[in-house]
Amino acid sequence: MWAKDKIIDRAALLPVVAAWQAAGEQVVFTNGCFDLLHLGHVDYLEKARHLGQRLVVGLNTDASVSRLKPGRPLQDEVSRARVLASLLFVDAVVLFDEQTPLALIEALRPDILVKGDDYALSGIVGHEAVLQNGGQVLTVPLVAGYSTTRIVERISQQLAG
Repeated sequence: MWAKDKIIDRAALLPVVAAWQAAGEQVVFTNGCFDLLHLGHVDYLEKARHLGQRLVVGLNTDASVSRLKPGRPLQDEVSRARVLASLLFVDAVVLFDEQTPLALIEALRPDILVKGDDYALSGIVGHEAVLQNGGQVLTVPLVAGYSTTRIVERISQQLAG
C-alpha cells in the first residue's frame, strides 16, 4: 500500500475501522501534530502499534496546530500526513480540525487510546468515551530529550551562534 493511500478522511475511515474490529483486530488510536518527525515520535508510535493490530493516527490540521502552537506548524498537513503514513506500523492517518480529537475518537471507537507517559490517564482527551465503550486507555514511555520544540530551539541557537 502506498503511503498516500493510508491518509483517509473521517467518513471513509469509519467502515475501515469497523471492518478491522469485526475481524478481531484491536485498533489503537493516538493523535498529535507531528510537525517534525523525530526519534521520539517514531519510538512512541511504534510502541503504540505494538499494543494492538492496527494503528490509527489522528493528525491536527494546519489550522488546528496554529491555534495550539503559535508560529507552527513548520510543515504543512499534507507533508506531515505523508511522512506519518510512510511508517510501516501506521495503518491510517486521519486529519482533524477541532481543538481536540474527542469527536474523532467518539466516531472511531478505538479499542485502545494511547498517549505518552507525560499525560495522566484522566487528562487524555477521549478517555471517558473509550472506557465507556469497553476499551483501554494507556500511556507509553517517551524517549527523554526529544521534542519538536527542543529541535527548533537547537536549530535557532546554531543559526544565531
